[in-house]
Amino acid sequence: MRRVVTPGELRDAAEDLFVDGHRLGLVAAHDDGDGGLRVVYLFLAGRPDRRVELECPLPAHDPALPSLAYMSFPAGRFEREMMDLYGVRLLGHPRPRRLVRHAHWPDDWYPMRADAQDRPVFEGAGELRFLTVGGSGVYEIPVGPVHAGMIGPGHFRFSVVGETVVRLKARLWYVHRGIERLFHGRAATGAVDLAERVSGDTSAGHALAHSLAVEEACAITVPDEVHRLRAMLVEMERLYNHATDLGALANDVGYGLANAHALRIRERVLRMNAAVTGHRLLRGAIAPGGVALRAMPDARELLSLATDLAEIAELTLRNGVVFDRFAGTGILTGDDARALGCLGYPARASGLTTDARLDHPFVELPVTEVRADTGDVLARFTTRRDEFAASIALVTALAESPGGPFEFTAPPNHQRPGSGVGIVEGWRGTIVHRVEVDAAGRLTRAKIVDPSWFNWPALPVAMSETIVPDFPLVNKSFNLSYAGNDL
Repeated sequence: MRRVVTPGELRDAAEDLFVDGHRLGLVAAHDDGDGGLRVVYLFLAGRPDRRVELECPLPAHDPALPSLAYMSFPAGRFEREMMDLYGVRLLGHPRPRRLVRHAHWPDDWYPMRADAQDRPVFEGAGELRFLTVGGSGVYEIPVGPVHAGMIGPGHFRFSVVGETVVRLKARLWYVHRGIERLFHGRAATGAVDLAERVSGDTSAGHALAHSLAVEEACAITVPDEVHRLRAMLVEMERLYNHATDLGALANDVGYGLANAHALRIRERVLRMNAAVTGHRLLRGAIAPGGVALRAMPDARELLSLATDLAEIAELTLRNGVVFDRFAGTGILTGDDARALGCLGYPARASGLTTDARLDHPFVELPVTEVRADTGDVLARFTTRRDEFAASIALVTALAESPGGPFEFTAPPNHQRPGSGVGIVEGWRGTIVHRVEVDAAGRLTRAKIVDPSWFNWPALPVAMSETIVPDFPLVNKSFNLSYAGNDL
């Protein structure tokens, strides 16, 4: 359902939806190049699936919106993103600071506007401002943005007393690629390769969310058998990522043996991915209107993987040093997770009920829900351990009864202007894509929300009153995507 509201009506309409149990899943600003801007707010509620869009037109010469930050923490961050990329003024925002734009970006350059000039010369790094924590014995530890290893760039500023973190502030967007702008003008059914590269370890999840959005916008019908095959690939993506993280968590407390065996399992899953789709990261198998598989995963191999990983997880938690480091470390309470709008396994490990496969199903699946309630590193470990077993069961069920061809492409449909939303439970949490397509079948807007967007603010909260040496462990227990956040 879509409803057009004026800026004066926006707050009341949004408040009614929040009171009715909706959450803000996405905010997308649009510059159609006709002298005006639009902002679309997508509100979501689950069980049953409910989706409401509020569309608010704005003048291009001085776009201004009343802030919703007082009712929703995620809303305040979406608004700051609009301010940075579209030049939308925020009325009543408590802290209208830059979010995406670093200090060296020119003040008057809004790259998502239709009349934006080519990228200007960025001179210098600018000043990186952080809130200074005062008091006796407080000192700062700056970390990053360049880190050892293969992780992405992010700057973390620790304010510490002794070894205890009083405050942690994260600064991201060092790898902002303007990826949403890259979708503009591409054929609606020919841009899935870009979606696969939003966050490389979530290629299948983003490809499916993009495909579902395009299919809705272009009125492309896909049979349930194809939906189930594509859902199976997303579960296979969950397997290799969860296996990797379970080992990495053990490795962060010095239990390298468990990590070595977890990486062995990861390699087995990646080879299965290659056999099923021709690509270890499952790329090229999911597209708007279709799916293309080479084979089905072997049920005996899946069962072997489940047994193997369960044994490794048991040995990991049986180690007293490992268990003591996990338990009670980096606690994210349920109240904090709910207030921040957390998604995926960090939310479920804090007792929240959230799973797009059940909240916003595109096909019926035998999903087993997994939750914990302590919100610490241990809970995030056991949640992923149990989700691995649940995904094995789901992939096995889908592989044993595919009910359709390995390859399918929907017939082309008459193009018409339209919009569509795709919602998928990726391995990190709920992914949302929204697209708009013109009469020529070209994308005019693609808005993407990776679950890392919602979960990054939770990391500093979980680090409060945690010792500095536990930061790598807590950080890995969330394992958030820089690329998926920075876009």
